[in-house]
Amino acid sequence: MHLNRPALTVLGISAFFYVTAETLPVGLLPQIAHGLKVDEASVGLLLTSYAVVAGLSTIPLTALTMRVPRHLLIAATVAIFAVSQGIATFAPTFLTLVLARLVAALAHGVFWSVLAPVAARLAPPGRSGKATALVFVGNSLAIVLGVPLGTALGQWLGWRVAIGAMAIGGVVSVLALLRVLPALPALPHDLAARPAESLRAAVRVFGNRKVALLCAITTVMVIGQFAAYTYLAPLALRDGGLQGLSLSALLLGFGAAGLISNFLIGRHIDRRPGVLLSGVLATMVVSVALLTPRLGAVPTWICTLLWGGAFTAIPACLQATVLRVAPRARDAASALYVVAFQVGIGSGAFVGERFVRAGWLGWLPVLTASLALIACVSVVFARQVFPARLTEEDHHRAEAELAGLSR
Repeated sequence: MHLNRPALTVLGISAFFYVTAETLPVGLLPQIAHGLKVDEASVGLLLTSYAVVAGLSTIPLTALTMRVPRHLLIAATVAIFAVSQGIATFAPTFLTLVLARLVAALAHGVFWSVLAPVAARLAPPGRSGKATALVFVGNSLAIVLGVPLGTALGQWLGWRVAIGAMAIGGVVSVLALLRVLPALPALPHDLAARPAESLRAAVRVFGNRKVALLCAITTVMVIGQFAAYTYLAPLALRDGGLQGLSLSALLLGFGAAGLISNFLIGRHIDRRPGVLLSGVLATMVVSVALLTPRLGAVPTWICTLLWGGAFTAIPACLQATVLRVAPRARDAASALYVVAFQVGIGSGAFVGERFVRAGWLGWLPVLTASLALIACVSVVFARQVFPARLTEEDHHRAEAELAGLSR
């Protein structure tokens, strides 16, 4: 069996549109506020409400859809996304726009919960991490191309055109998924379980110490990341005087560095998970810490690119770990991981806002580096979750356990 690259590519394209659409209102905030006659602070609720609904609905909805064939489920979540974006395109009021995005938020958690397990089933034994890394290239491309191009399109032709483009992309993704994804029936043990039993099983994943530790490390790291990343623009202006075109180039470089790092770690993630993850976390610690003093434009560029490359590689490493430590409950464990990530994003943005409002912008890199250091040390000492190396025997043992569930 070889990597099913066409199917993995379409999954990555679907992820690209999901990530782009989720964050697009940030770049079009003034246009949306003006078009729907609301204040800009209200438009900010689009992101907050989206994160809250996605975080609250992920675990129950993932549990309740365990018996649905995986290829149909992931196509359905993208179809719901496309419909919600279509409604948002023609939303006559701000309330309609909010409700349309909340429909996408309900599908969001299920999509991200099943994405990595589906990718793993499209790969041969011992290469699920590489398959996951290939799919997560879509996330990086959303940062590099999706959000900047969507923002430019919205500023040129209007925010409705930009959101409409997301709807069209969603429709194309659904058609492609239905064409290239092979049949992926639910596993027999999931088919045999009733919805209430699946929900209880999902809740029991909380008791898995490896999954709990992984989610704790994820939350700590993501809080630190988004505390500073949310305010990357004012940090770049303060540290290197970067604004306008130079700031746009820096943001593009941040995402481009992530593309390169995703490609590089995808080649080794299935063999050296602990070494890779501790290495990129250590790189994040050093690069962000160096942004604390005002070093000038060139050092700011270098540190920010290293930061972008390091952070963008981390989600693929963590998601591959979810699949490895919970082979009997991949979807449920992925759902819990998605919740941990959403909690980290929301909490990090809130903490960052508190720091900035208090006049402590320059301390954000210290906070981010400190939390990344805690995550790095935790990874080094949690060898049962993040082994330094994995052998062929380890992979065959995990695949044999998963195969046993399929019979």
